[in-house]
Amino acid sequence: MPTTSETEATDFPFVRVEDAIDWINSLIPFGIRPGLDRIELLMERLGSPHRRLKFIHVAGTNGKGSTCAMLTSVLLANGYDVGTFTSPYIEKYTNRLKYNNEDIPEDTLLQLVNKLKPLVDEIAQTPLGSPTTFEVSTALAIMYYATVTFPDVVVWETGLGGRLDVTNIVTPIVSIITNIGHDHMDILGDTIEKIAAEKAGIIKPGVPAVTTVEQPEALEVIKQAAEKNQSTLYVMNEQFRVELLHAIENEQNFTFFGPFRSMEGMSLTMNGAHQLKNAAASLMALEVLRQYMAFMLEDATTQEGLKRAAWPGRLEMVCEKPRMLLDGAHNPEGAATLAQALRDTYRYERLHIMMGMLSTKHHPDVLRHILPLADTVIFTEPDFRKKMDAESLKHIAEQVMEGEGDIQCPTILVEPDWHKALEQLQAMTEPGDLAVVTGTLYLIADVRSFVLHRTESEKGW
Repeated sequence: MPTTSETEATDFPFVRVEDAIDWINSLIPFGIRPGLDRIELLMERLGSPHRRLKFIHVAGTNGKGSTCAMLTSVLLANGYDVGTFTSPYIEKYTNRLKYNNEDIPEDTLLQLVNKLKPLVDEIAQTPLGSPTTFEVSTALAIMYYATVTFPDVVVWETGLGGRLDVTNIVTPIVSIITNIGHDHMDILGDTIEKIAAEKAGIIKPGVPAVTTVEQPEALEVIKQAAEKNQSTLYVMNEQFRVELLHAIENEQNFTFFGPFRSMEGMSLTMNGAHQLKNAAASLMALEVLRQYMAFMLEDATTQEGLKRAAWPGRLEMVCEKPRMLLDGAHNPEGAATLAQALRDTYRYERLHIMMGMLSTKHHPDVLRHILPLADTVIFTEPDFRKKMDAESLKHIAEQVMEGEGDIQCPTILVEPDWHKALEQLQAMTEPGDLAVVTGTLYLIADVRSFVLHRTESEKGW
């Protein structure tokens, strides 16, 4: 007969939250396996808790996190209880599962993991194989919101793609597709049309959808998906638009024009022209909820909520002496957005950039946007298994500069140790200069935690 301690060990696999999180991360080797079979089985064995929640589903190549932050901030300001599920996280695993902008408590996370692990172990023994890290995280989020916190609405970010993304198990009350770009092409497809088809997979029958996608070929795919699903589609610059009135660093004032009404006096503290598009998508989605689902949203409160919205690691000024900007521009579209902001929003005498990338990204297209603006570039390496060798990145940069002809050529330095690279960056940045750390979010996470003295940083998916 088992002892009491043996029974407890069986009933509660983990005693410490650190061990629970380590177990979730131990599933990383199972990789990214698009498909809904495992999450559907998990939800079935949990009693389908996702069916008791209202979701705003957000997909897109870039801008998902910022859009989720805006939606959350506005809904909170208007008195709604909001769950927010995003990835990757910048500091701690618990960042991913928020309720009213607060991380899931560690003791709650531990309890939910202990309930979930036996089910994961059972499924691992079936022909489906073990659920992945992202599948387990998604199941935890649903359990947290459906059995512990009971929010009025869940702001729900896709992990990768849309059609076969684990988050697509839900039927939302409105869907948002921020944009389409060249990222994860090894999984989503090698053309804009194929990637758009995967993102458009979050559009559900009869559920309204909002998009800020601009490429005609991608937009046509999304329109076809909406028509097939008999979903009303709101397209930026067709059914809604924004007009920028004034922009300086940390302040953008604009007017929103929608199909139901206009909203004047809107403002953002988030920088970059791309954030206006994200704000437009957020406001359009909220207008749909106000118009058709009786959401109570006051204009003045919405203005205040939008102004308070913030998202770490995206055009985030983390230090003033020296001035240091962090931006996770890890794909060509993100790099183009960063370059535009560096030209239009920020003022500086010299620009010094520190960059680390993953080996799976499209390095030449990223570098083509960044190199012409920089006086100095320091290539380094993120502390992550898929990192790109810094010396190899330098060679790619040299090839890009040769191919571009008469573009400004920055001084290029290589320092694989990101701590030492950061010291070099800080040392060379004079009072009138601007330092930028960019590339993979795994590097951004480490630098941000180091600069802000966040000792509990875990970073990752």
